[in-house]
Amino acid sequence: MSTGKIMISMLLLVAALTGAAVWYLQVYGFYEEVDEITGAAEMVVTLPDGTSRAVPVGGFHAIDAASSPIRWRACFTLDPAQVADAVPYEGATPLNGPGWFRCYSARALTSDLAAGNAVAVLGQSEIRPDVDRVIVVYPDGRAFGWHQFNEKNPARGVMD
Repeated sequence: MSTGKIMISMLLLVAALTGAAVWYLQVYGFYEEVDEITGAAEMVVTLPDGTSRAVPVGGFHAIDAASSPIRWRACFTLDPAQVADAVPYEGATPLNGPGWFRCYSARALTSDLAAGNAVAVLGQSEIRPDVDRVIVVYPDGRAFGWHQFNEKNPARGVMD
């Protein structure tokens, strides 16, 4: 085998290993599951007068990652009547989660929001700088949440 073939084989092997490592880190590596004890027994919603109210939740299951302010995803149940007066969230855009987090589906949430089968409300504004917590609530009490960049600073650059 010639030196050129060995070098090309090594480069291809390194490229394949790098690709596999990047995929693993994006899908599994940075996420941590948040359990009910450290997660939430209640969720905060924002009311039209700017105050907030804690709403008890059940069946809380979530993931988060310290690597990004918008990697938080959650699934839980609550009483829809307790969030009926919360501030509606305009422009709610469910963000994709990893495929292994089965209870959360951005595709289903997007279609249900568009069809009016669920409503999006503001959980907490500025939960992190320039990031809001959005909660989607179904009439049967199922609820889902994610963090979404808000429009207070729409000209966000690479170095922000």
